[in-house]
This record gives sequence, C-alpha cells and structure tokens, in this order.
Amino acid sequence: MESQHAHRKDEHLALAEANFRQNPPISSLSTVRLIHRPFPELSVKEVKLNVFDPIFQWEYPFYIEAMTGGSERGGQINEKLARVAKATGIAMAVGSQSIALKEPNVAATFTKVREINTHGFIIANIGAGHSATEAQAAVDMIAANALEYHVNMAQELVMPEGDRSFYWLDELAEIIATVNVPVIVKEVGFGMDAQTLEKLSQMGVHYVNLGGRSGTNFAEIEDRRNRDQPRAHAYLYDWGQTTAESLIEAQLAKQTPTLLATGGIQTPLDILKAQVMGAQAVGIAGHFLHTLLQTGEAGLLTEIQSWQTHLKKLYTLVGARDARALKHVPIILNAELLAYQNQRQQQLS
Repeated sequence: MESQHAHRKDEHLALAEANFRQNPPISSLSTVRLIHRPFPELSVKEVKLNVFDPIFQWEYPFYIEAMTGGSERGGQINEKLARVAKATGIAMAVGSQSIALKEPNVAATFTKVREINTHGFIIANIGAGHSATEAQAAVDMIAANALEYHVNMAQELVMPEGDRSFYWLDELAEIIATVNVPVIVKEVGFGMDAQTLEKLSQMGVHYVNLGGRSGTNFAEIEDRRNRDQPRAHAYLYDWGQTTAESLIEAQLAKQTPTLLATGGIQTPLDILKAQVMGAQAVGIAGHFLHTLLQTGEAGLLTEIQSWQTHLKKLYTLVGARDARALKHVPIILNAELLAYQNQRQQQLS
C-alpha cells in the first residue's frame, strides 16, 4: 500500500490534469507580439536551435519540466517521459525527490529515468528546506547533470500539511557551494522579481528558472486537496507574476543569473517569445503531461518532434540563424503588460 506522501503525488497529477481540461491555460506570452519583417534572408536548413551555454549545451532550447515520481503511477509516467526525451534528444527534469529520500522503496520511480535515458541530460529536483547532503543524494540517485532547487512558499502556505517557516537562503548557499552539479533555483509557478534575481546573482546562483504564473497552479491544486475547506484560498489563485511579467522583471534587474522560463507554455511560438525576452531555454510540464495522458507516449513523441520542426520555421520567420540573433527581434507589449513594465521601472529606479 502506498504512503500518504505518494498518494499526494497522485492527487497533484490528477488535479493538474483536471484543471488543464476544465480551464485550458492561456499563455501569458500571448500579451507579447513579435514584429514581422518579410525579408529574413535565411533558409530553414541554416537554422541552428542549440543552446549557447557552457553547461546546457542542448540541441533544442526546450525541455520536459519536472512533473512527478514517488508513486507507482508517477513512476510509469516518468518512464514514458524518459523514453520520449531519449527519442527526441531533449533534456528532462524529474519531480521532487524528497519522497525518495524519506521512502527509499520509491527511488526506482526516479532511477528508471536514468536507466532508460543513459546518456541524456537529466535534472534532479529537491525542494527548499532540504540540506546540502540531501540535495547531493538527490543528484546521486539519478546521476543527474544538474539540480533544480525549487521554492514554493505560496504552495506550502495553502497546503494543509505544508511548511510555515521559510528561512532558506543560508541552506541554498551551502547547496550551491557543495553540490557537484550546477544548481537551478526554480519557482514552481508564482514568478520571480528583479530584487530576488539580483540577490540570487550576488549569492553566486548561476541559473534561475523564473517559473511564472499562467501554467499549473499549485495554490489551486493544494486548495482542492483540502476537502474540509474547499477553495478557502481562492483569492490566491492569481497570486504572483506571470511568465511574461517575470521576464520583464529580469530585464529590469541590474544583474541576473542565466534564465530559464516555465509557466503556461503552450506552443513553439511561446518558446520563441520567451527566448526573445531573455530566456536561454524553456520548460514545459502541464501541456506535455496533458498530451501524454490524452494521446499516449506516441502522441507526445509526435508533438515534441513537431515542435522541434516548427521552432526552426519560427526562427526563420524572425530572421534568426541561431539563438544569439533573437536579441535583435523587436517586440510589442500589450497595454496591460506595458503598464506593468512602466510601473515596475519607476519602483526600481
């Protein structure tokens, strides 16, 4: 019989998929327009999608973001995701491994990912509140190439059994100093602000996943798990900065780590827009989970291969031979996002 913690993992999956079907996400990047210029002087076959980073030397600038593990169902999903990641050559992050540190019998739901994708780029995952020793154990568990250290204060506060004390920076500094792979500080869907990005950069954090609002909403998921007081925290369902707003925060920061972006990514065009706004690579969780559950492993494989093909076309459409050229692509923000940018610029000046 599975533990209460494992049951919670399955609840997260079920509620994430139910929310996706009932209220299909609308990417916050729909508020950003790219300016069309009809003479790109470029051929699709000349386009290179690879990521220019000493660590993330990926062929494609998007990856399978953290979803699950720790239960029988979560393990089955991880195995399918790992096979798709291997077949398409994209990176993959596993879900939080904290359960496997407490319950070693479920470690196989994570280790299968490395067994299946022996040479792939795999990202381990541990939540804030864990020690450097535990973080290294999560890395070693799956022979990971990098570690996501996820921060989820809003989720914890809504979760009935969640944490209520949040002193994380000293612990994070130790993890960065001692873990033997690059550390990505990741928000789980409530975004980042300029001041935090500056602080993390000063601490020596080299990679941040902005994790913006508009994708999977863990405040809502945890609220729906609380059957005694359903929707007690409904006023928090729009808490935080969207992915688009978080990317603007990064533009306004005096210094930032290298940026990854997640949160409500629905199309290859969303990937391109996030890159134009400063993200080195883009993670997708909810959309890929929905595709996997609705169309199976073969359907997700086809979807990712299609995105790889379409992204080359989109690079051509904006005249970008590679990711370095994307900084020259002009954008227009809608009125609401422009107002956000202007107000934040005034506050930070």
